[in-house]
Amino acid sequence: MIEYQLTFKHWICLALITVAIIIASIQPLEFESYLLHQAGTVFMLITLIITLKKIGLDFITFALYLSFLLIHVLAAHYLYSYVPYNEWIQQLFNFDLNQLMGWTRNMYDRLVHLVYGLFLYPFFYRLFQIWIPKLKPYVLFLLVIQFVMATSLIYEWVEWLIAIQLSPEDAENYNGQQGDIWDAHMDMLLATAGTLITGFIYLIQPAKTQD
Repeated sequence: MIEYQLTFKHWICLALITVAIIIASIQPLEFESYLLHQAGTVFMLITLIITLKKIGLDFITFALYLSFLLIHVLAAHYLYSYVPYNEWIQQLFNFDLNQLMGWTRNMYDRLVHLVYGLFLYPFFYRLFQIWIPKLKPYVLFLLVIQFVMATSLIYEWVEWLIAIQLSPEDAENYNGQQGDIWDAHMDMLLATAGTLITGFIYLIQPAKTQD
């Protein structure tokens, strides 16, 4: 159901993300880089509220959008490259995920880019659905994929422009490349893959996802 006003369940979600931001703001690893990342969080929150009031969103789209921001907020606290997910998994489940998967780098930043496509597809779909209402579902599907690919590229450009203004150490902390020359390419690929996964669900179950 499309909603145009913030209801109790929306406020609960916003309260949770607010608490997460407050906690993440306590002694982040590198404060200046943290602020740069959280500037994007504030922008995205404002965009979400304006979109809800202007064109309406269903609650699942709203919740998925905030879920992406929650993952991003955690990453911002640890500068993406240092999120100790592997240590947490070892403590909780007693196995080494990185070793199991053969990973030699911190993969949390890759998760964020994948989830960008997975979780924000419904939001972007809604935008195009309103802006160009006569398009068929498969055309909207293609538009969202292209939009995610384009915004992922623009993000990498912006990240690069910011990084070249910083010292080498601060630049590494900010962009989380971890010495991988193909980092930007893989990030864009994962965002596209996430979009394809959610997009195929929308194509298969249009009645449930597009009302």
